[in-house]
Amino acid sequence: MHVPLLVTDFLDRAVRLYGEKLAIIEDSRSFTYAQMAARVNQLSNGLKALSIKKGDKVAYLAPNTVEMFEGFYGVYQVGAIMTPLNTRLKPEDYLFILNHSESKILFVDEDLYSLIEPIRRKLETVKTIIVHGKTVIEDCISYDAWLGSFPSYPFEREKIEETAIASLLYTSGTTGNPKGVMISHRSNYLHSLSTMHHLRISDQDTLLHILPMFHANGWGSPFYYTANGATQVMVKKIEPETIFQKLAEYGVTIAHMAPTVLNMLLEYYDKYSPSIEQKLRVVIAGSAPPPAFVRRVEENLGWEFIQVYGMTELSPLITASYVRSHYDDISKEEQYRLKAKAGFEMIGTRVKVVDEKGVEIEKDGKAIGEIITRTNGVMEGYWKNEQATMETIKDGWLYTGDMATVDEKGYIDIVDRKKDVIISGGENISSIEVESMLYEHKAVLEAAVIAIPHEKWGEVPHAVVVIREGYETTEEELIEFTRARLAHFKAPKSISFVEELPKTASGKIQKVQIRKQFWNESERFVN
Repeated sequence: MHVPLLVTDFLDRAVRLYGEKLAIIEDSRSFTYAQMAARVNQLSNGLKALSIKKGDKVAYLAPNTVEMFEGFYGVYQVGAIMTPLNTRLKPEDYLFILNHSESKILFVDEDLYSLIEPIRRKLETVKTIIVHGKTVIEDCISYDAWLGSFPSYPFEREKIEETAIASLLYTSGTTGNPKGVMISHRSNYLHSLSTMHHLRISDQDTLLHILPMFHANGWGSPFYYTANGATQVMVKKIEPETIFQKLAEYGVTIAHMAPTVLNMLLEYYDKYSPSIEQKLRVVIAGSAPPPAFVRRVEENLGWEFIQVYGMTELSPLITASYVRSHYDDISKEEQYRLKAKAGFEMIGTRVKVVDEKGVEIEKDGKAIGEIITRTNGVMEGYWKNEQATMETIKDGWLYTGDMATVDEKGYIDIVDRKKDVIISGGENISSIEVESMLYEHKAVLEAAVIAIPHEKWGEVPHAVVVIREGYETTEEELIEFTRARLAHFKAPKSISFVEELPKTASGKIQKVQIRKQFWNESERFVN
Protein backbone atom coordinates (compact mmCIF):
# COMPACT_ATOMS: atom_id res chain seq x y z
CA MET A 1 0.00 0.00 0.00
CA HIS A 2 1.32 3.41 -0.95
CA VAL A 3 2.00 5.67 2.03
CA PRO A 4 1.93 9.38 1.10
CA LEU A 5 5.16 11.28 1.79
CA LEU A 6 3.97 13.84 4.33
CA VAL A 7 6.37 15.77 6.56
CA THR A 8 4.14 15.11 9.58
CA ASP A 9 5.66 11.60 9.45
CA PHE A 10 8.92 13.02 10.79
CA LEU A 11 7.55 14.12 14.15
CA ASP A 12 5.47 10.93 14.36
CA ARG A 13 8.64 8.88 14.01
CA ALA A 14 10.48 10.95 16.60
CA VAL A 15 7.66 10.45 19.11
CA ARG A 16 7.53 6.68 18.52
CA LEU A 17 11.27 6.13 18.80
CA TYR A 18 12.54 9.11 20.82
CA GLY A 19 9.48 10.27 22.76
CA GLU A 20 11.29 10.72 26.08
CA LYS A 21 14.43 12.20 24.53
CA LEU A 22 15.20 15.90 24.85
CA ALA A 23 14.01 17.44 21.61
CA ILE A 24 14.03 21.23 21.79
CA ILE A 25 16.09 23.54 24.01
CA GLU A 26 15.48 27.29 24.07
CA ASP A 27 17.26 29.12 26.87
CA SER A 28 15.50 28.06 30.10
CA ARG A 29 12.81 26.01 28.31
CA SER A 30 13.21 22.43 27.14
CA PHE A 31 10.82 19.77 25.82
CA THR A 32 10.97 16.10 24.91
CA TYR A 33 9.60 14.92 21.58
CA ALA A 34 6.46 13.62 23.34
CA GLN A 35 5.94 17.01 24.98
CA MET A 36 6.46 18.79 21.65
CA ALA A 37 3.87 16.53 20.01
CA ALA A 38 1.38 17.42 22.76
CA ARG A 39 1.91 21.14 22.12
CA VAL A 40 1.59 20.58 18.37
CA ASN A 41 -1.75 18.85 18.93
CA GLN A 42 -2.94 21.78 21.03
CA LEU A 43 -1.92 24.13 18.22
CA SER A 44 -3.76 22.10 15.59
CA ASN A 45 -6.90 22.03 17.73
CA GLY A 46 -6.59 25.78 18.17
CA LEU A 47 -6.26 26.36 14.44
CA LYS A 48 -9.31 24.19 13.79
CA ALA A 49 -11.28 26.24 16.31
CA LEU A 50 -10.34 29.33 14.28
CA SER A 51 -11.78 27.63 11.17
CA ILE A 52 -8.40 27.04 9.52
CA LYS A 53 -8.79 24.27 6.97
CA LYS A 54 -6.94 22.44 4.23
CA GLY A 55 -5.13 24.82 1.86
CA ASP A 56 -5.37 27.91 4.08
CA LYS A 57 -2.21 29.96 4.61
CA VAL A 58 -0.88 30.50 8.14
CA ALA A 59 1.95 33.02 8.45
CA TYR A 60 4.72 33.13 11.08
CA LEU A 61 6.96 36.05 11.95
CA ALA A 62 9.34 34.78 14.61
CA PRO A 63 13.00 34.03 15.34
CA ASN A 64 14.13 30.48 16.11
CA THR A 65 11.86 29.56 19.02
CA VAL A 66 9.81 26.65 20.34
CA GLU A 67 6.71 28.37 18.95
CA MET A 68 8.23 28.68 15.49
CA PHE A 69 9.25 25.02 15.45
CA GLU A 70 5.87 23.67 16.56
CA GLY A 71 4.18 25.86 13.97
CA PHE A 72 5.42 23.68 11.13
CA TYR A 73 3.80 20.52 12.45
CA GLY A 74 0.72 22.15 13.95
CA VAL A 75 -0.10 23.87 10.66
CA TYR A 76 0.55 20.75 8.58
CA GLN A 77 -1.72 18.57 10.71
CA VAL A 78 -4.74 20.64 9.66
CA GLY A 79 -3.64 20.49 6.01
CA ALA A 80 -2.81 24.19 5.97
CA ILE A 81 0.21 25.88 4.37
CA MET A 82 3.05 27.32 6.47
CA THR A 83 4.19 30.79 5.34
CA PRO A 84 7.30 31.80 7.33
CA LEU A 85 8.29 35.47 7.04
CA ASN A 86 11.79 36.91 6.91
CA THR A 87 12.38 38.76 10.19
CA ARG A 88 14.49 41.46 8.50
CA LEU A 89 11.91 42.98 6.16
CA LYS A 90 10.07 46.32 6.35
CA PRO A 91 6.38 46.72 7.22
CA GLU A 92 5.50 47.35 3.56
CA ASP A 93 7.09 44.01 2.61
CA TYR A 94 4.96 42.20 5.17
CA LEU A 95 1.87 43.97 3.86
CA PHE A 96 2.54 42.67 0.34
CA ILE A 97 3.40 39.12 1.40
CA LEU A 98 0.50 38.69 3.82
CA ASN A 99 -2.02 40.02 1.30
CA HIS A 100 -0.48 38.24 -1.70
CA SER A 101 -0.33 34.91 0.14
CA GLU A 102 -3.92 35.37 1.38
CA SER A 103 -2.79 34.38 4.87
CA LYS A 104 -5.67 34.07 7.35
CA ILE A 105 -3.75 33.97 10.63
CA LEU A 106 -0.49 35.61 11.62
CA PHE A 107 1.59 34.33 14.53
CA VAL A 108 4.12 36.99 15.54
CA ASP A 109 6.80 37.17 18.23
CA GLU A 110 6.23 39.97 20.73
CA ASP A 111 9.60 41.52 19.85
CA LEU A 112 8.60 41.77 16.17
CA TYR A 113 5.02 43.00 16.50
CA SER A 114 6.20 46.61 15.96
CA LEU A 115 6.87 45.63 12.32
CA ILE A 116 3.24 44.60 11.86
CA GLU A 117 1.46 47.35 13.80
CA PRO A 118 1.95 50.08 11.11
CA ILE A 119 0.29 47.98 8.38
CA ARG A 120 -2.25 46.09 10.44
CA ARG A 121 -5.29 48.03 9.20
CA LYS A 122 -4.31 47.36 5.59
CA LEU A 123 -4.26 43.57 5.94
CA GLU A 124 -6.92 42.13 3.66
CA THR A 125 -7.14 38.47 4.64
CA VAL A 126 -5.46 38.22 8.07
CA LYS A 127 -8.33 38.17 10.55
CA THR A 128 -6.48 36.95 13.64
CA ILE A 129 -3.08 37.90 15.07
CA ILE A 130 -1.64 35.66 17.78
CA VAL A 131 1.36 36.97 19.74
CA HIS A 132 4.16 34.78 21.13
CA GLY A 133 5.42 35.98 24.50
CA LYS A 134 4.18 37.64 27.66
CA THR A 135 3.24 41.02 26.15
CA VAL A 136 -0.51 41.67 25.96
CA ILE A 137 -1.42 43.56 22.78
CA GLU A 138 -4.84 45.03 22.10
CA ASP A 139 -7.03 43.07 19.68
CA CYS A 140 -4.45 40.23 19.57
CA ILE A 141 -4.56 36.78 21.12
CA SER A 142 -1.86 35.86 23.66
CA TYR A 143 -0.36 32.57 22.51
CA ASP A 144 0.37 30.76 25.78
CA ALA A 145 -3.09 31.16 27.28
CA TRP A 146 -4.74 30.41 23.95
CA LEU A 147 -2.64 27.28 23.35
CA GLY A 148 -3.27 26.04 26.88
CA SER A 149 -7.03 26.16 26.37
CA PHE A 150 -6.97 23.32 23.82
CA PRO A 151 -6.57 19.55 24.38
CA SER A 152 -3.30 17.77 23.64
CA TYR A 153 -4.73 14.41 22.60
CA PRO A 154 -3.85 13.21 19.06
CA PHE A 155 -5.36 15.48 16.43
CA GLU A 156 -7.56 13.95 13.74
CA ARG A 157 -5.66 15.05 10.66
CA GLU A 158 -6.99 16.12 7.31
CA LYS A 159 -6.36 13.67 4.49
CA ILE A 160 -4.05 15.33 1.97
CA GLU A 161 -1.98 14.19 -0.99
CA GLU A 162 1.82 14.28 -0.92
CA THR A 163 1.67 16.74 -3.83
CA ALA A 164 -0.22 19.23 -1.63
CA ILE A 165 1.64 22.45 -0.87
CA ALA A 166 3.29 22.42 2.56
CA SER A 167 5.33 25.63 2.50
CA LEU A 168 4.94 28.99 0.80
CA LEU A 169 8.33 30.69 1.07
CA TYR A 170 8.86 34.22 -0.20
CA THR A 171 12.21 34.99 -1.83
CA SER A 172 13.79 38.39 -1.34
CA GLY A 173 12.63 40.90 -3.92
CA THR A 174 15.48 42.88 -5.47
CA THR A 175 13.54 44.33 -8.36
CA GLY A 176 9.79 44.12 -8.00
CA ASN A 177 7.95 42.24 -5.31
CA PRO A 178 9.02 38.99 -3.60
CA LYS A 179 7.92 35.72 -5.21
CA GLY A 180 6.11 33.02 -3.27
CA VAL A 181 7.80 29.63 -3.76
CA MET A 182 5.42 26.68 -3.42
CA ILE A 183 7.06 23.56 -1.96
CA SER A 184 5.03 20.35 -1.64
CA HIS A 185 5.10 17.78 1.15
CA ARG A 186 6.70 15.34 -1.31
CA SER A 187 9.48 17.77 -2.24
CA ASN A 188 10.25 18.57 1.41
CA TYR A 189 10.19 14.86 2.29
CA LEU A 190 12.49 13.62 -0.48
CA HIS A 191 14.85 16.55 0.01
CA SER A 192 15.11 15.60 3.68
CA LEU A 193 15.98 11.99 2.89
CA SER A 194 18.74 13.04 0.51
CA THR A 195 20.19 15.77 2.72
CA MET A 196 20.26 13.71 5.92
CA HIS A 197 22.36 11.15 4.04
CA HIS A 198 24.92 13.62 2.70
CA LEU A 199 25.26 15.44 6.04
CA ARG A 200 25.44 12.10 7.96
CA ILE A 201 22.67 13.07 10.37
CA SER A 202 21.74 10.62 13.13
CA ASP A 203 20.24 10.43 16.61
CA GLN A 204 23.75 11.09 17.93
CA ASP A 205 23.54 14.68 16.68
CA THR A 206 22.71 17.88 18.47
CA LEU A 207 21.86 20.71 16.09
CA LEU A 208 22.33 24.40 16.86
CA HIS A 209 19.62 26.30 14.95
CA ILE A 210 21.70 29.27 13.80
CA LEU A 211 20.19 29.60 10.34
CA PRO A 212 16.69 31.13 10.69
CA MET A 213 13.94 28.57 10.23
CA PHE A 214 12.04 30.90 7.90
CA HIS A 215 14.97 30.59 5.48
CA ALA A 216 13.79 27.65 3.32
CA ASN A 217 12.74 26.08 6.62
CA GLY A 218 16.28 26.57 7.92
CA TRP A 219 17.43 24.31 5.06
CA GLY A 220 14.80 21.75 6.05
CA SER A 221 16.26 21.30 9.51
CA PRO A 222 12.91 21.09 11.37
CA PHE A 223 12.25 18.06 9.19
CA TYR A 224 15.32 15.86 8.89
CA TYR A 225 16.77 16.48 12.34
CA THR A 226 13.37 15.70 13.85
CA ALA A 227 13.05 12.52 11.75
CA ASN A 228 16.34 11.30 13.24
CA GLY A 229 15.50 12.17 16.83
CA ALA A 230 18.33 14.70 17.09
CA THR A 231 18.30 17.29 19.87
CA GLN A 232 17.76 20.82 18.56
CA VAL A 233 19.01 23.96 20.32
CA MET A 234 17.52 27.35 19.40
CA VAL A 235 19.48 30.55 18.79
CA LYS A 236 17.45 33.76 18.54
CA LYS A 237 20.23 36.26 17.88
CA ILE A 238 23.48 35.77 16.01
CA GLU A 239 26.12 36.66 18.59
CA PRO A 240 29.48 34.81 18.59
CA GLU A 241 29.71 34.68 22.39
CA THR A 242 26.23 33.15 22.69
CA ILE A 243 26.89 30.66 19.90
CA PHE A 244 30.15 29.42 21.44
CA GLN A 245 28.48 29.18 24.85
CA LYS A 246 25.70 26.98 23.44
CA LEU A 247 28.15 24.88 21.40
CA ALA A 248 30.00 24.03 24.59
CA GLU A 249 27.05 23.73 26.98
CA TYR A 250 24.97 21.37 24.86
CA GLY A 251 27.69 19.39 23.08
CA VAL A 252 26.49 20.60 19.67
CA THR A 253 27.73 18.38 16.82
CA ILE A 254 26.39 20.22 13.76
CA ALA A 255 25.33 23.73 12.78
CA HIS A 256 24.21 25.40 9.54
CA MET A 257 25.19 28.99 8.86
CA ALA A 258 26.10 31.58 6.25
CA PRO A 259 29.80 32.26 5.51
CA THR A 260 29.61 35.67 7.20
CA VAL A 261 28.44 34.07 10.46
CA LEU A 262 31.26 31.54 10.35
CA ASN A 263 33.67 34.40 9.73
CA MET A 264 32.35 36.08 12.91
CA LEU A 265 33.02 32.88 14.84
CA LEU A 266 36.55 32.63 13.46
CA GLU A 267 37.27 36.21 14.50
CA TYR A 268 35.88 35.56 17.98
CA TYR A 269 37.95 32.38 18.30
CA ASP A 270 41.14 34.17 17.28
CA LYS A 271 40.51 36.74 20.01
CA TYR A 272 39.23 34.60 22.90
CA SER A 273 40.15 30.96 22.08
CA PRO A 274 37.03 29.31 23.55
CA SER A 275 37.33 25.56 24.00
CA ILE A 276 35.01 23.20 22.09
CA GLU A 277 35.91 19.60 22.88
CA GLN A 278 33.44 17.65 20.71
CA LYS A 279 33.67 17.08 16.98
CA LEU A 280 31.59 19.60 15.07
CA ARG A 281 30.38 19.79 11.45
CA VAL A 282 29.62 23.24 10.06
CA VAL A 283 27.41 23.32 6.98
CA ILE A 284 27.93 26.43 4.87
CA ALA A 285 25.98 27.77 1.90
CA GLY A 286 26.54 30.98 0.04
CA SER A 287 29.43 32.48 -1.87
CA ALA A 288 32.36 30.13 -2.39
CA PRO A 289 34.90 30.75 0.39
CA PRO A 290 38.63 30.91 -0.32
CA PRO A 291 40.51 27.68 0.53
CA ALA A 292 42.31 29.61 3.28
CA PHE A 293 38.94 30.08 4.97
CA VAL A 294 38.37 26.31 4.97
CA ARG A 295 41.87 25.76 6.34
CA ARG A 296 41.22 28.10 9.29
CA VAL A 297 38.03 26.21 10.17
CA GLU A 298 39.56 22.75 9.99
CA GLU A 299 43.06 23.45 11.37
CA ASN A 300 42.43 26.23 13.88
CA LEU A 301 38.99 25.27 15.15
CA GLY A 302 39.23 21.56 14.40
CA TRP A 303 35.75 21.56 12.85
CA GLU A 304 34.69 19.74 9.69
CA PHE A 305 33.75 22.14 6.89
CA ILE A 306 30.94 21.09 4.52
CA GLN A 307 29.94 23.42 1.69
CA VAL A 308 26.45 22.99 0.21
CA TYR A 309 24.54 24.76 -2.53
CA GLY A 310 20.92 25.33 -3.37
CA MET A 311 18.09 27.85 -3.46
CA THR A 312 14.62 28.22 -2.00
CA GLU A 313 13.05 26.94 -5.22
CA LEU A 314 14.83 23.57 -4.68
CA SER A 315 13.74 22.82 -1.07
CA PRO A 316 16.66 24.01 -1.07
CA LEU A 317 19.88 21.92 -1.42
CA ILE A 318 21.14 20.08 -4.51
CA THR A 319 24.94 19.75 -4.06
CA ALA A 320 27.39 19.08 -1.25
CA SER A 321 31.15 19.28 -1.20
CA TYR A 322 33.33 16.84 0.67
CA VAL A 323 36.29 14.76 -0.47
CA ARG A 324 35.02 11.56 -2.07
CA SER A 325 36.85 8.44 -0.91
CA HIS A 326 38.89 7.82 -4.07
CA TYR A 327 40.45 11.29 -3.71
CA ASP A 328 41.62 10.80 -0.12
CA ASP A 329 45.26 10.76 -1.16
CA ILE A 330 45.29 14.31 -2.56
CA SER A 331 47.18 17.00 -0.65
CA LYS A 332 45.61 18.98 2.18
CA GLU A 333 45.64 22.13 0.08
CA GLU A 334 43.83 20.37 -2.75
CA GLN A 335 41.29 19.01 -0.25
CA TYR A 336 40.63 22.53 0.99
CA ARG A 337 40.14 23.70 -2.60
CA LEU A 338 37.59 20.95 -3.22
CA LYS A 339 35.75 21.65 0.04
CA ALA A 340 35.44 25.33 -0.87
CA LYS A 341 33.47 24.44 -4.01
CA ALA A 342 29.71 23.88 -4.31
CA GLY A 343 30.53 20.21 -4.87
CA PHE A 344 28.64 17.43 -6.60
CA GLU A 345 24.99 16.51 -6.96
CA MET A 346 23.10 14.98 -4.06
CA ILE A 347 21.11 11.77 -4.43
CA GLY A 348 17.77 12.49 -6.10
CA THR A 349 19.10 15.41 -8.12
CA ARG A 350 20.58 15.82 -11.58
CA VAL A 351 22.76 18.88 -11.94
CA LYS A 352 24.34 20.22 -15.12
CA VAL A 353 26.29 23.34 -16.02
CA VAL A 354 25.39 24.48 -19.53
CA ASP A 355 26.32 27.21 -22.00
CA GLU A 356 23.83 29.60 -23.61
CA LYS A 357 22.80 26.88 -26.10
CA GLY A 358 22.05 24.39 -23.33
CA VAL A 359 25.15 22.26 -24.01
CA GLU A 360 27.16 21.01 -21.02
CA ILE A 361 30.44 22.90 -20.62
CA GLU A 362 33.90 21.34 -20.58
CA LYS A 363 35.03 19.94 -17.24
CA ASP A 364 38.24 21.92 -17.22
CA GLY A 365 37.64 24.31 -14.32
CA LYS A 366 37.69 27.24 -16.76
CA ALA A 367 34.60 27.18 -18.99
CA ILE A 368 31.67 29.00 -17.39
CA GLY A 369 28.00 28.11 -17.68
CA GLU A 370 24.70 28.28 -15.81
CA ILE A 371 23.69 25.64 -13.24
CA ILE A 372 20.45 23.88 -14.14
CA THR A 373 18.83 21.01 -12.29
CA ARG A 374 16.11 18.40 -12.22
CA THR A 375 15.32 17.27 -8.71
CA ASN A 376 12.66 15.75 -6.48
CA GLY A 377 12.91 18.93 -4.43
CA VAL A 378 11.97 21.36 -7.20
CA MET A 379 9.17 23.81 -6.41
CA GLU A 380 5.65 23.47 -7.74
CA GLY A 381 5.98 27.01 -9.07
CA TYR A 382 5.61 30.62 -7.93
CA TRP A 383 2.28 31.40 -6.25
CA LYS A 384 0.08 33.46 -8.57
CA ASN A 385 3.01 34.12 -10.92
CA GLU A 386 2.86 31.77 -13.89
CA GLN A 387 5.12 33.94 -16.04
CA ALA A 388 8.00 33.82 -13.55
CA THR A 389 7.49 30.05 -13.19
CA MET A 390 7.78 29.54 -16.96
CA GLU A 391 10.92 31.69 -17.11
CA THR A 392 12.59 29.63 -14.35
CA ILE A 393 11.53 26.08 -15.29
CA LYS A 394 12.08 25.14 -18.93
CA ASP A 395 11.70 21.66 -20.43
CA GLY A 396 11.69 20.14 -16.96
CA TRP A 397 14.92 21.87 -15.87
CA LEU A 398 15.11 24.65 -13.31
CA TYR A 399 17.52 27.43 -14.31
CA THR A 400 19.22 28.73 -11.17
CA GLY A 401 20.78 31.91 -12.52
CA ASP A 402 24.09 30.88 -10.92
CA MET A 403 27.20 30.70 -13.06
CA ALA A 404 29.83 28.04 -12.40
CA THR A 405 32.75 25.98 -13.64
CA VAL A 406 33.19 22.21 -13.36
CA ASP A 407 36.62 20.67 -12.69
CA GLU A 408 37.95 17.36 -14.01
CA LYS A 409 36.71 15.59 -10.84
CA GLY A 410 33.18 16.82 -11.45
CA TYR A 411 33.14 19.38 -8.62
CA ILE A 412 31.02 22.44 -9.41
CA ASP A 413 32.43 25.82 -8.40
CA ILE A 414 30.13 28.85 -8.24
CA VAL A 415 31.59 31.79 -10.13
CA ASP A 416 28.79 34.30 -9.60
CA ARG A 417 25.14 35.03 -9.84
CA LYS A 418 24.28 35.43 -13.53
CA LYS A 419 23.27 39.02 -12.83
CA ASP A 420 26.35 39.64 -10.65
CA VAL A 421 29.00 38.81 -13.24
CA ILE A 422 30.90 42.00 -14.00
CA ILE A 423 31.35 42.58 -17.72
CA SER A 424 34.16 45.07 -18.16
CA GLY A 425 35.32 45.90 -21.66
CA GLY A 426 33.84 42.63 -22.89
CA GLU A 427 35.66 40.55 -20.25
CA ASN A 428 33.69 38.53 -17.67
CA ILE A 429 34.86 39.04 -14.08
CA SER A 430 33.75 36.88 -11.16
CA SER A 431 33.05 39.07 -8.14
CA ILE A 432 33.51 35.99 -5.94
CA GLU A 433 37.04 35.47 -7.29
CA VAL A 434 37.97 39.06 -6.47
CA GLU A 435 36.40 38.81 -3.01
CA SER A 436 38.34 35.62 -2.29
CA MET A 437 41.58 37.42 -3.10
CA LEU A 438 40.69 40.36 -0.85
CA TYR A 439 40.03 37.92 2.01
CA GLU A 440 43.66 36.80 1.68
CA HIS A 441 44.74 40.22 2.95
CA LYS A 442 45.23 40.17 6.73
CA ALA A 443 43.40 43.50 7.24
CA VAL A 444 40.19 42.48 5.45
CA LEU A 445 37.37 41.23 7.66
CA GLU A 446 34.60 41.30 5.03
CA ALA A 447 34.43 42.25 1.38
CA ALA A 448 31.79 42.62 -1.31
CA VAL A 449 32.66 43.32 -4.94
CA ILE A 450 30.13 44.88 -7.30
CA ALA A 451 30.10 46.46 -10.74
CA ILE A 452 29.96 50.24 -10.95
CA PRO A 453 29.48 52.36 -14.10
CA HIS A 454 32.56 53.36 -16.10
CA GLU A 455 32.61 55.65 -19.12
CA LYS A 456 35.23 53.68 -21.07
CA TRP A 457 34.73 50.05 -19.97
CA GLY A 458 30.99 50.10 -19.33
CA GLU A 459 31.44 48.79 -15.80
CA VAL A 460 34.38 47.94 -13.56
CA PRO A 461 34.86 46.14 -10.21
CA HIS A 462 34.44 48.15 -7.03
CA ALA A 463 35.11 46.66 -3.59
CA VAL A 464 33.35 47.57 -0.35
CA VAL A 465 35.48 46.45 2.59
CA VAL A 466 35.21 46.13 6.36
CA ILE A 467 38.64 46.35 8.03
CA ARG A 468 39.51 43.88 10.81
CA GLU A 469 39.75 45.46 14.26
CA GLY A 470 43.30 46.50 15.12
CA TYR A 471 44.46 46.61 11.48
CA GLU A 472 44.96 49.41 8.98
CA THR A 473 45.11 49.50 5.21
CA THR A 474 44.46 51.90 2.35
CA GLU A 475 42.61 51.84 -0.95
CA GLU A 476 45.90 51.93 -2.83
CA GLU A 477 47.38 49.04 -0.83
CA LEU A 478 44.39 46.74 -1.43
CA ILE A 479 44.19 47.56 -5.12
CA GLU A 480 47.88 46.81 -5.52
CA PHE A 481 47.49 43.62 -3.45
CA THR A 482 44.85 42.27 -5.84
CA ARG A 483 46.60 43.49 -9.00
CA ALA A 484 49.68 41.51 -7.95
CA ARG A 485 47.64 38.33 -7.71
CA LEU A 486 44.95 38.65 -10.39
CA ALA A 487 44.78 39.73 -14.01
CA HIS A 488 44.82 43.52 -13.85
CA PHE A 489 41.37 43.93 -15.39
CA LYS A 490 39.90 41.85 -12.54
CA ALA A 491 41.35 43.98 -9.74
CA PRO A 492 39.05 46.59 -8.14
CA LYS A 493 39.43 50.02 -9.67
CA SER A 494 38.23 51.64 -6.45
CA ILE A 495 37.48 50.66 -2.85
CA SER A 496 35.11 51.99 -0.20
CA PHE A 497 35.54 51.32 3.50
CA VAL A 498 32.49 50.81 5.74
CA GLU A 499 31.79 49.82 9.35
CA GLU A 500 29.55 46.91 8.29
CA LEU A 501 27.96 45.38 5.21
CA PRO A 502 24.18 45.05 4.85
CA LYS A 503 23.06 41.45 5.42
CA THR A 504 19.97 39.32 5.34
CA ALA A 505 18.69 37.62 8.50
CA SER A 506 20.64 34.48 7.53
CA GLY A 507 23.86 36.50 7.23
CA LYS A 508 24.11 36.72 3.45
CA ILE A 509 25.63 39.98 2.19
CA GLN A 510 23.03 42.06 0.31
CA LYS A 511 24.84 43.31 -2.74
CA VAL A 512 21.68 44.85 -4.14
CA GLN A 513 21.65 47.31 -1.23
CA ILE A 514 25.30 48.17 -1.86
CA ARG A 515 24.69 48.79 -5.57
CA LYS A 516 21.91 51.31 -5.09
CA GLN A 517 24.26 54.16 -4.22
CA PHE A 518 26.33 53.58 -7.36
CA TRP A 519 23.64 52.89 -9.98
CA ASN A 520 21.03 55.47 -9.00
CA GLU A 521 18.17 52.98 -9.17
CA SER A 522 18.95 51.96 -12.77
CA GLU A 523 17.89 48.47 -13.84
CA ARG A 524 21.36 46.92 -13.83
CA PHE A 525 21.59 46.29 -10.07
CA VAL A 526 19.19 43.36 -10.14
CA ASN A 527 20.90 40.66 -8.05
